[in-house]
Amino acid sequence: MKLKIVVDTNIVFSAILKPGSRIGKIILTSKKHFQFYTCDFLKTELLKHRDKLLKLTKLSSHELDELEFLLTKNIVFINENLLPEKIITTSENILTGIDLNDTPFVALTKHLKAKLWTGDKELALGIETKKYIETLTTIQLSDLLDKLERS
Repeated sequence: MKLKIVVDTNIVFSAILKPGSRIGKIILTSKKHFQFYTCDFLKTELLKHRDKLLKLTKLSSHELDELEFLLTKNIVFINENLLPEKIITTSENILTGIDLNDTPFVALTKHLKAKLWTGDKELALGIETKKYIETLTTIQLSDLLDKLERS
């Protein structure tokens, strides 16, 4: 059975900025072991920051579209508005004082009984101390992938 992992915005942005990085490789090559999920909110974030991504990557609009497609084709998008209100409310309470913008990702992680892959250290530490959901760093996920590939 594949490990369920919710991917937050900063992970996908990092993969877009450096597709050959460890993050990009994990997203592109690990579908045998991991099932990635994210919120529809990520699409909004990609659109909102499109000009910045074009500038930073120095890609054409078409090239950025292709890269986004490649990186997101192995990710299942779920409309966060379909999540149970109780999980959303609890997630908001957990994230008060951390970052309420991450509520959709945390709520989806809780709903799916998954792990949250984030590069946001403050978010990961805040959630871990409250023992609400489990988070994974890129290094942890990479190490896990290496173990799974060897077995």
